[in-house]
Amino acid sequence: MNAATSSIPLPFDHREAHAHLSRIDKRLAGLIKRVGTFQFKLDECDSVYESLLEAIMHQSIAGKAAQAIFARIRALGTNGNCPSPEELLRVPTRTLRRCGLSNAKVAAVRDLAQKTIHGVVPTLAQAEKMSDQELVDRLISVRGVGPWTVEMFLIFRLGRPDVLPIHDYGVQKGYAITYHKRKIPQPKELLRFGERWRPYRTVASWYMWRAVQLAGPKARKLTKVKAKNTRTRISKRVAKKS
Repeated sequence: MNAATSSIPLPFDHREAHAHLSRIDKRLAGLIKRVGTFQFKLDECDSVYESLLEAIMHQSIAGKAAQAIFARIRALGTNGNCPSPEELLRVPTRTLRRCGLSNAKVAAVRDLAQKTIHGVVPTLAQAEKMSDQELVDRLISVRGVGPWTVEMFLIFRLGRPDVLPIHDYGVQKGYAITYHKRKIPQPKELLRFGERWRPYRTVASWYMWRAVQLAGPKARKLTKVKAKNTRTRISKRVAKKS
């Protein structure tokens, strides 16, 4: 199997990931066989700032709408580049609102720009040397950026091999489909089960997303277990990035 072509190579051997997961999890092995090639392409954003800026656009809205809004934001920069943090801070609120940002997202992107200038948001070179948990702890200080957003950055930009987004609704649903569960799992249940997928939980998550696509309309029959203070997310970037 070969990963989808990208100018940025994966920082891990996806063939070893397939072999490991297939060896320790027979149900996942069957899913891997049905889905086939691991078509995973990393983002090519030039900075952590730009990657998180795009991620904020994708929060709580459909993928195509988010892409359209991000294109308008990018157009605010010079020479066809994404606006720098300094440029973004000079853009009037009314202009950002016309681009399609809610008031909450305007506040989030401004905070992202300020924290990038102040060095809270690391450079890409710095991020590559930091652990997953160090990046989560650092980046969730940005307004509007939670663990799920950082996990998407770890997966789709840095290509970290062992990330399990337990609050992602697509991963939850894919798990329920693959392992014949009648209800969507709680995040803690998924976290416990996912221990067997180490050190390639990113690859297992990618196949959970594919399981939902394979199930089609049947996936809608699954119900979610109600629990207090349980957040669910679904990566609207998956179809675009895979």
